[in-house]
Amino acid sequence: MTSFFKRFRLFGIVLFLLSAIIIYLFYGALKPQERLPIYQPAMVNQELVDESLLDVKKYHTIADFSLINQNGKTITQNDYEDKIYVADFFFTTCQTICPIMTSNMHDIQKEVLEDDDVMLLSHSVTPTIDTVAQLKRYADKKGVIDTKWNLVTGDKRHIYELARKSYLAVKTDGDGGPFDMIHTENFILIDKERRIRGFYDGTDEEDMQRLLEEIAVLKAEYKD
Repeated sequence: MTSFFKRFRLFGIVLFLLSAIIIYLFYGALKPQERLPIYQPAMVNQELVDESLLDVKKYHTIADFSLINQNGKTITQNDYEDKIYVADFFFTTCQTICPIMTSNMHDIQKEVLEDDDVMLLSHSVTPTIDTVAQLKRYADKKGVIDTKWNLVTGDKRHIYELARKSYLAVKTDGDGGPFDMIHTENFILIDKERRIRGFYDGTDEEDMQRLLEEIAVLKAEYKD
């Protein structure tokens, strides 16, 4: 009789553990995976969007580009093919929000340094001032690792159109020329399909933590 109850107890324990595993797997299968939104121009502050795109509600992607980095190398969309990347707009002589943004981007660089899926891309909004030599000096001073993070300059109209029509990241400067820009503090998260997946305040440490967390969420999407 005692041996019978021992066997029954063992069977009960095994059955309980098996049931717990099944419930856990079932819950995991049913639990919706966290996914980031895909931002369209119609979802963004209209001040940051070119008027030609204000009604666009789907299929928005980052346009092809050709710019020059701090090493004098031509950087195009091909250098970011099949990559998740964080983009922003800045200028090297800025004394207000840019130093904070650059410092925070440097912190992001440290966190993703060993992650081959993630890169960084900073565009100058004063390309006539931010020559290759000026970007190189700035990059060296700020600890930019050129295999991970490109600081780019180039044709002002091209950068303006990227900012307004692709990244939705700058305001127009009505007091200047037709392609003058007032850059924002935004960092923009771009996925491997060149879609905008998040906006973050590049001067805010809590938003930088959210950016890192959402990079992880985005990476998880590609594992499914």
